[in-house]
Amino acid sequence: MKLEPRVSIVTIGVDDLDRATRFYESMGLERNKRITEGVSFFQMGGIILALWPRGEMARDVAGDDGVATRSGKERASASGPGVPDIVLAYNTRAEADVALILKAAEKAGGRMVRPAARAFWGGVQGYFADTEGNLWEVAHNPAFPIDAEGRIRLPE
Repeated sequence: MKLEPRVSIVTIGVDDLDRATRFYESMGLERNKRITEGVSFFQMGGIILALWPRGEMARDVAGDDGVATRSGKERASASGPGVPDIVLAYNTRAEADVALILKAAEKAGGRMVRPAARAFWGGVQGYFADTEGNLWEVAHNPAFPIDAEGRIRLPE
């Protein structure tokens, strides 16, 4: 299985969600009104910008142990320097594709960070790091449809 040439979501880790949300709203972006608890989503053309507290993002990347890595060579607490600043997301069209994309990334020389598993929000997700340690989430979220051209949409 190969990636379609697109990025679905860019997630920025933030220290203060309310402050960051106000900043992006002041810049003219409109926050999604439907999903607002603990995260801010902004539709940006055919992709989504997400703001998420760094500690929450670190716990999500790491799974249950609350520890994330930036490069795969270091381990750090959920509030330390190993917490990712940005995670790119590739959303799949089908649940089964999450595991296939993660395996393809590993075969291509990347590193599995978190295997495909059921997510707290109801979909399926996993993480890999590319050869430079950059994190990608691979997810299937049936509430975020992807059109024929690969554009993802937030629920309205």
